[in-house]
Amino acid sequence: MKRPWRSTTITALAAALIATGCGIAKPASNGGASASQPKIRAVGAESEYADLIRQIGGTYVSVTAIMSNPAVDPHEYEANPKDAIAVAEANLVVQNGLGYDEFMNKLEQASPNPKRYVIDAGQALGYQPNTANPHIWYQLNTMPRLAKMVASDLGKLDPSQAAYFQARANAFVQSLKPWDEAVARLKAAYRGRGAAVTEPVSDYLLQEAGLQIKTPWAFQEAIMNGTDPSPQDVALQTQLFTHHEVSVFCYNKQVVTNVTKMFLTLAQREHIPTVAVYETEPTGLTYQQWMLEETNAIYNALAHGTSLEAIS
Repeated sequence: MKRPWRSTTITALAAALIATGCGIAKPASNGGASASQPKIRAVGAESEYADLIRQIGGTYVSVTAIMSNPAVDPHEYEANPKDAIAVAEANLVVQNGLGYDEFMNKLEQASPNPKRYVIDAGQALGYQPNTANPHIWYQLNTMPRLAKMVASDLGKLDPSQAAYFQARANAFVQSLKPWDEAVARLKAAYRGRGAAVTEPVSDYLLQEAGLQIKTPWAFQEAIMNGTDPSPQDVALQTQLFTHHEVSVFCYNKQVVTNVTKMFLTLAQREHIPTVAVYETEPTGLTYQQWMLEETNAIYNALAHGTSLEAIS
């Protein structure tokens, strides 16, 4: 999802901060969290980043996820006073960047705090500002690299627990090995197979696995930006299905448009398995479990022709 997010006027959100008397939380001191010592306050703009912070911060961090409902169309998200307060109080913020969550920059500007650590994932990982596909959490190396950054910033906020944060970051990276292995298995068995998508939510994962994304980029970009793809691109996508040039169809479960419904129907008619992919972490799963389930679903689609309609 690339198109600009709808957001409440930032001036109104800033006013809400003043009305509630909200102040900036002080970082945890060297004693760590205790009954008299507040936890480090952190915000993940998307639930996957909040989960990353939570897994590394453990008992010493209180984490808020701004976007966390996998049943809601992320395109329709609206920032609200509660979000503004969470950002204003945060000692650490992790956001995706690359134009994906632009509203976060405005919330941060509405409550300036030079002592607040902000990790813009796209910028921190060296992506160009004009990167076409912002869904970088589907890259294998994204979260391991961010884990080290999160542990480092948490350690600066609470130096007495720096070793604790680093140990948990190392454990997080190790816990991603089953996903790495699942991607390797998928690549070894089905490298070069054709895949169709609605928008580039899972493109990085498909590319990591060596699959060929045959959906025209213009089609993906139109759906991602909330516009109708051209008749020419619809015809090209249709041909991929009717000529059986693709073996799996990955669609954004959180943004099911009439165009998506049309191709889901076509996929069923042509016996092409479908896999639902998500932009925010499904409820009840960790990031590791989510990525592993998506990868295994693509493997099962190719190996057994089974579809994944939803992650519950």
